[in-house]
Amino acid sequence: MKTFFRVFIVLSLIVSCQKQKNIVIVQTFEEPKDPSPNKEENWLAVPEGLNASVVSPNIRFVKSVIPKIEQTNSWEGEAWKGERVSTQMVLWSNDSIHKVALEISDFTSEDGSTLPSSIAQLRFVKYVITDEFAGGCGYRKPEDFASSLAADALEPVRSYKIEAQETRPIWVTIDVPQDAQPTTYSSTVTLNIEGQDSREFNIKIKVIDRTMPVGTDWKFHLDLWQNPYAVARFHKVEPWSQEHWNLLKPLMKRLADAGQKVITVSLNKRPWGGQTFDQFEAMIGWKKKADGTWEYDYTIFDDWVQFMMDLGVKNQISCYSMVPWGNEFYYFDEKENKEVKIKAAPGTKAYEDLWVPFLSAFKKHLVEKNWNNITRIAMDERGPKEMKAMLKLINDVAPEFGVSLADNHKSYKLYPNELKDLSVAFGATVDEEDLKYRKANGYISTHYVCCSDGFPNVFTFSPPAEGVFIGWYSIAAEFDGFLRWAYNSWVENPLQDSRFRAWPAGDTYIVYPDNRSSIRFETLREGIQDAEKIRILREDFSKRNMQAELDRLNAIVAQFNITSKPENLEALLSSAKKDLNTLAVK
Repeated sequence: MKTFFRVFIVLSLIVSCQKQKNIVIVQTFEEPKDPSPNKEENWLAVPEGLNASVVSPNIRFVKSVIPKIEQTNSWEGEAWKGERVSTQMVLWSNDSIHKVALEISDFTSEDGSTLPSSIAQLRFVKYVITDEFAGGCGYRKPEDFASSLAADALEPVRSYKIEAQETRPIWVTIDVPQDAQPTTYSSTVTLNIEGQDSREFNIKIKVIDRTMPVGTDWKFHLDLWQNPYAVARFHKVEPWSQEHWNLLKPLMKRLADAGQKVITVSLNKRPWGGQTFDQFEAMIGWKKKADGTWEYDYTIFDDWVQFMMDLGVKNQISCYSMVPWGNEFYYFDEKENKEVKIKAAPGTKAYEDLWVPFLSAFKKHLVEKNWNNITRIAMDERGPKEMKAMLKLINDVAPEFGVSLADNHKSYKLYPNELKDLSVAFGATVDEEDLKYRKANGYISTHYVCCSDGFPNVFTFSPPAEGVFIGWYSIAAEFDGFLRWAYNSWVENPLQDSRFRAWPAGDTYIVYPDNRSSIRFETLREGIQDAEKIRILREDFSKRNMQAELDRLNAIVAQFNITSKPENLEALLSSAKKDLNTLAVK
């Protein structure tokens, strides 16, 4: 009798309601044609109907390839109160188009505690064209690099058409409320399929009695550079119109909720030359009047900074750049009645004539706004000669600003107090005594990855676990956080093709238009969240004199102070996460 009861329970979880539902497919954007479909797959061997399974979030599926997995109908996870956790499902079929719709029930526990179904997001994963790492940095012609489809963009719809002979992932995200009761909750994801019985999948999550602060309160120093001009271009709206602000708000709130600490500002036009599809315009109007004096319009700068601060990004304003690529600067010349471009290298009279009046006026404006202590003059990988001349000018005119620098010349040794925000390339180190000095003085020290890093990275072809690894490496190497140069510098058609004229695909953006997240962004956020958990436990164990637990925690973290990819990265992260949660209940 007991055996019959167990069999009945299992069957009730995987066999469906016989009642068919009318499924309405939600409108979504069109995917690109697969540039390199796998034609060797034996789809005829796939069991009839729609196949489905819960799978690891570390798998980046290929649309034309049959999943090689052991099917399962359940998932179990652990989370702190206030933590976000993710898993993945996958659907595949040899048959003709299926209409599919997803439902999820409330989360309930045996003791009667309930969490609403709204804490979960079920998003179909869509494919974009990607390429390969190959040589990394450098301009590239698409035909010279292998192209394929990458599963990445998360589409917030709960119904979809599954084509014949395709694999379609689903990203499942659960945001545990901070006031959740610490217990184990169960929920059911129901897959309604036109012409077939529904399928049910069990979700269990154990909530641990530890609380994650909200993302805007995380200590991890996240710096993903924002490009508001890309949003205006893609959506065909006037920059800084109300329509533009409305589009920016959810996109930038997503970034703020992930712990972003820095507001990206373009002081002058094209601080990085033409390296992005959408160039950065000046957020401050520069006008040289007919009498030779200068006038500055701070309207856009003020509005943008305040907008980001209102969303929770309040720690730093990074202003690019006093040393732009090519040393080119733009301003409106009243006498000539047009915009002019000049070249002015640091150390020249033309450079001083341009920047001395600006810095004098700018710092006065920042004092009035009470932003002077969080503003940094920011630069990207500038050479020592240019740095020296620029820093001399800042120290003479506005020493209170300090500098934010992506540094590949160990400039922090030459300017220990000027570089208040330093980011070094992945794999580079800040000497131990210098790092201690910087921490003691409240200076920020982070690391960055770029087009030259095959591992770890967040290209559209990068394995998802690499995004998680970045957070673990950051804290293992004793950095304060992480910098990545592009949050949303979209390519021409970011929803179809993530390739760009330079650098590996996906290098220029990590989220999609209309506030769509991605597998890359979610896994990067997950790693940052793990780093926060480690910080919280370290502080707690130190405060309570729990040396054994602290030693164990540090040993777990130390495994990730590595610069080459281990063969067992996914298993290493999975084990470390479990150990972290085990320590959390001490």
